[in-house]
Amino acid sequence: MKHRIFAGLVAGLFTTSLLAGPGAHGPNGEHLDEKASGMGSGLARLPDGSVNVPKLAQRRMGVRTLMVKEGEHARTVQLNGRAAIDPNAGGRVQAPFAGQIVPGPNGLPVLGQRVVKGQVLARLRPVGDAIERGNQAAELAGLRANRALLEQRLKRLASLEGVVPAKEVEAARAELAANVGRERAVAKSIGGVESIHAPSSGVIASAAVLNGQMVDMREVLFEIVDPQRMLVEAMVADASLARQVESASLLDVADVELRLVGAGRSLREGALPLNFRAQGKTLDLAVGQPVTVLARLNTTVKGIALPASALARNQANETVVWIKLGAQRFIALPVEATPIDAGTVIVTRGLSPDNRVVVQGASLINQIR
Repeated sequence: MKHRIFAGLVAGLFTTSLLAGPGAHGPNGEHLDEKASGMGSGLARLPDGSVNVPKLAQRRMGVRTLMVKEGEHARTVQLNGRAAIDPNAGGRVQAPFAGQIVPGPNGLPVLGQRVVKGQVLARLRPVGDAIERGNQAAELAGLRANRALLEQRLKRLASLEGVVPAKEVEAARAELAANVGRERAVAKSIGGVESIHAPSSGVIASAAVLNGQMVDMREVLFEIVDPQRMLVEAMVADASLARQVESASLLDVADVELRLVGAGRSLREGALPLNFRAQGKTLDLAVGQPVTVLARLNTTVKGIALPASALARNQANETVVWIKLGAQRFIALPVEATPIDAGTVIVTRGLSPDNRVVVQGASLINQIR
């Protein structure tokens, strides 16, 4: 008789350990209290899809759970964007004419080098075809010969001062000065060099020049960017979205906040651009880098806030969260979630409040087979 009572107590304790924990229920309120068949003592995926994780394994895996609550949260949208140069804190240096690159007094700047406004980045020696250079040389020779005649004429008129009207002397002097100016301009176009200066202070983001390189007019030589003053341009299909944006951040880059500057009013590839100014202690952004903008709107949505680490993917590639059914038993629930910042998501469907959700170690539990 005693043996029967003891066996009944053991069976009751074993059955209780297989039942769902308090508050463990599905999205429609149903209790997840089915018994797990074939439950072992080690890590195992059970026939009903749940997972058995002993306490010791949970500690080693760093599993942490959280009793979740439902609340009102700001609605968010994800926008595709790219990092861009702030036009007031950077610049693009282009060749003013076709020529040959000549190093400046400090050599040619390289990628990542910091420069200051007005610094000589390079020099450009103008070049042309043989016919053009021949015409320029002929014109220069004519100007030099004419300068000699004008100097002699001015000298002769100056010696007759008091006899020759003063206005003739002044006219001769002005003609000589004009000839000298034209001579210098033509000489510079043949053998002179033009200094190319930095339009703003910052870091060289791109450099496409080498010593002796031939470049065409308007060819981009350098791009200068201030790493702490960057813009992010996102594209939206709805023109009214700009009025709904309360704040924004980058989904892929931590510790970067975005402040809306304004929205364009002209379609570009079927969408409107939104301009944000990036703010943060360190902006690890490169010009042209694709980013995902997470814009928080002034409308709300009801859902359950969870760390992004609580989400996983099952074998059907569905987004799931793992909830705790008992001391060692966990089960996955398919959910719909949307991010609200780089580290937090809102579950809007598939999960009920008062469930104990795995918020740390979910990816490790998800790999148990």
